[in-house]
Amino acid sequence: MPNTVFLVAESSRAKLYKVENRRAPFREIDAMVHPESRAHEGDLVSDRAGSDGGTNGQGRHVFDNKHTAKDNEAVVFARDLANRLDNGRNKGEFDRIVLVAPPAFLGVLRENLSKEVLGMVSHQVDKNLVQKPAEALREFI
Repeated sequence: MPNTVFLVAESSRAKLYKVENRRAPFREIDAMVHPESRAHEGDLVSDRAGSDGGTNGQGRHVFDNKHTAKDNEAVVFARDLANRLDNGRNKGEFDRIVLVAPPAFLGVLRENLSKEVLGMVSHQVDKNLVQKPAEALREFI
């Protein structure tokens, strides 16, 4: 496990751990939070979806986004995490990365990682383990 980091994340918080070898304890090197991802949808948007009056007797139509404001905030946080990993890669902080996140957020995170960082990902675990203590992570990974 030479120079490996574990990013354990969900849509509103993440922890970055460094592990020296397979038996060494996980050492937290960074913690990131994105409180906007935890906010209620109504707190993130200023008003309702737009609508039109309808034409030719078809009635009123509501314009609705396919993505909620909470989804958009998850993307913003994934970009922040991707930037953190890219900066770490540029500084030579690690050689390999293990990603641990719930399935939906893992997909959003992967979409935002650079090619270079994606090439460093050695494993992925699709579980939400961000609230687990560091010493408990090894049993899930």
